[in-house]
Amino acid sequence: MAASAAAQQRARASVIEPDVSHAPVAALMRDAITQAMRDYQLPGLSIAIIDDGRIVWARGFGTTDSLQHDSASAETVYPVGALSTVPTAIGLMQLVERGSVDLDAPVARYLTEFHPVNPFRTPISIRHLLTHRSGLVRESPVGHVSDTTGASLAATVASLDSTTLVLAPGTRVNYSNAGVAVAGLVLERVAREPFASYMARHVLAPLGMDESAFELSPALASRVATGYAWSYDGRRAPAPRSRTGESPALSLYSTVTDLGRLMIGVLARDTATSGRVLRSTTLRTMWAPRMGTAGARSGAGIGVWLDTIDGARAVTQSGAIDGVSSELFMLPDERMGVVVVTTLDGSNGVARRLASTALRAMLAERRHRPMPRLPTTDPVAPGRAAMLAGRHRSLGTALELTYITAPSDSDAAATQLTFRFDSAGTRGILRQRGDSLVRDDRLGFGLRILPRGNALMVAGRRFVRDPASRPAPLRPQLAKLVGEYGSDRDIFYILEDHGRIEALAGSFFQAPLVRISDSTFAFPRASFFDAEPVRFSFDDAGAVIGVRVGGVWRPRRAIGPASGNQLLVTPVRPIAELEREARAAKAPVEAGRRAPDLVELVALDSAIHLEI
Repeated sequence: MAASAAAQQRARASVIEPDVSHAPVAALMRDAITQAMRDYQLPGLSIAIIDDGRIVWARGFGTTDSLQHDSASAETVYPVGALSTVPTAIGLMQLVERGSVDLDAPVARYLTEFHPVNPFRTPISIRHLLTHRSGLVRESPVGHVSDTTGASLAATVASLDSTTLVLAPGTRVNYSNAGVAVAGLVLERVAREPFASYMARHVLAPLGMDESAFELSPALASRVATGYAWSYDGRRAPAPRSRTGESPALSLYSTVTDLGRLMIGVLARDTATSGRVLRSTTLRTMWAPRMGTAGARSGAGIGVWLDTIDGARAVTQSGAIDGVSSELFMLPDERMGVVVVTTLDGSNGVARRLASTALRAMLAERRHRPMPRLPTTDPVAPGRAAMLAGRHRSLGTALELTYITAPSDSDAAATQLTFRFDSAGTRGILRQRGDSLVRDDRLGFGLRILPRGNALMVAGRRFVRDPASRPAPLRPQLAKLVGEYGSDRDIFYILEDHGRIEALAGSFFQAPLVRISDSTFAFPRASFFDAEPVRFSFDDAGAVIGVRVGGVWRPRRAIGPASGNQLLVTPVRPIAELEREARAAKAPVEAGRRAPDLVELVALDSAIHLEI
């Protein structure tokens, strides 16, 4: 009863107002968030800031549902994606503290049935799983976020036996939700309790996170915000809700105030403080860079990522699922933290800038220094954008600048200058800042391109305009791979660009594929799928039936005239006869003047862009 009453009281406190000492930071962030929501068209956003063991400011902006127009608040419930790994790692480290789990023991000690194909001599350890150095594929064959079968955690992990390690364990970071799922099953087996139940009793409840869960109750489900997906063609739609078997990696639902309580609990210095769930020595182990350069302050920790902000040690984690983007930052030595969640897919770049700005403002106040400001940029003037557009080349890398008109939410056409490097698939929007072009979009900020005469300078490299030329067509064996794969909720595109095969995943993660054979390719290193194999399968007639990306099978989608899944119109009269009549026809002569019937195409459909 007491916990329920506390939850009801928190639900009513949708805003936590700042005290006098934190009011300047809150004022700065209100302006920064208002600007960001306008510039990047974010539907809703919630933020919480902690300082010295308490939440000093928390509130929401915008709405949680574009149809219902419910206001976002500090108590809005969000799916927070990979932020789930923070409490998951805490739960497993509790078992390490008790001596029930050895971080450096092989996973097979705890899961005797776990046998993915490992062509390397090094076995996968628990530490490898939690630092993303296991070498496992990014997603499991079943139980991944696009799998609608409702696979259990055990079935999800069992499906990894059909996969082969991408890298030798311990060699380098390769992000893997599947690896965190395996760690969650280890916790479940050792604790002899279902994963979600253990987390609720031993991690979430002690931290005071009673508005959070790995399994949604009906009460929490009714308060979950709607996230939105978008694509480069201008479309935006509510994202489908996932039910993934990779629950330990992705399935936490929470509020920014509950995530504030998580940070308060782990940053508490007094071991007797209510909410403390791990010893200080254990946290120091988690927050030390793993297998990196001696003395390094950045890299992968256990369940978190490590960095610095204005010289202060930072512990971070990012999340993205169901159209929601989230960022959590802690400064352990300063006992400060911030969490930002927004309801637009792929907006982690914006959320990260807001979170780091909040902490820099807090540090500036404490150090009696000037407050930071979010850097501002301006649209590139249409004339200059048109002049810069084109393909530029430096050694083996091409840089494509494209000038387009893109519809905004206000239905007014806006000009954009976009960039794309063909070597890594990096794509984004350029805006003007001084004499530089600066990347400034939802996914990232900061890349600088300096026009110098007839060349473009990027990180010291000189790109010169590439004379327009028609690329050689793809060979038929490669051309037939081009198409759509997967389900309606997760379409995986294979594209052709300047004579090369490329992949587009998640609407905006595009990268060239490295050809191994006519049926086998791989993603480049440091891309979204980080060197994972891409293998196409064919029927007896040689037609493509699907593609396996890492561990996930994606069947070819039926599109195009040959598929039988396209609208075909049978003309009522022969085409040649209609064409003769059309050519002979003359426009009617009309007396007087009236308003034209022509309309702007970009105002009819947000997917229509004009390329100039």
